[in-house]
Amino acid sequence: MSANIIIYTDGAARGNPGPGGYGIVLKSGKYRKELSAGFRNTTNNRMELLAVIVALEKLKLANSMVEIYTDSKYVADAVEKGWVFDWERIQFKKKKNPDLWIRFLKIYRKHQVKFHWVKGHANIPENERCDQLAVEASKKNNLLIDKGYENSNQLKL
Repeated sequence: MSANIIIYTDGAARGNPGPGGYGIVLKSGKYRKELSAGFRNTTNNRMELLAVIVALEKLKLANSMVEIYTDSKYVADAVEKGWVFDWERIQFKKKKNPDLWIRFLKIYRKHQVKFHWVKGHANIPENERCDQLAVEASKKNNLLIDKGYENSNQLKL
């Protein structure tokens, strides 16, 4: 049996790159869960994508019907317009964030996922909450290391 799940996600970076974080609101029936984490050096797009990945990885039932609301055109368009599948065919050559896209595709294929782009800062309560969680997470002490970013050639020294 599959579950019907609504997920809101947002990512933030203070500086781009800079300290960043993601925020997630998961909703299923009467249940609601909020998640967030902060990283010491990352990009906004990485946090937007990581939020979606972490949310999908938290789902307990395979083949769930999932509606994801994001203000990230990068993420929503990459999936809904099929770009990420083209990137996968060329093994992500000359594409940013291959580590996260590979991780995304692995979990994405375990569910029935539909993306919805929402305008950021448009008074959509759950999106606003995700933004708040992401920004707060980016300001915490002892931020995590985004190894995929810091160990990649994306980091300009």
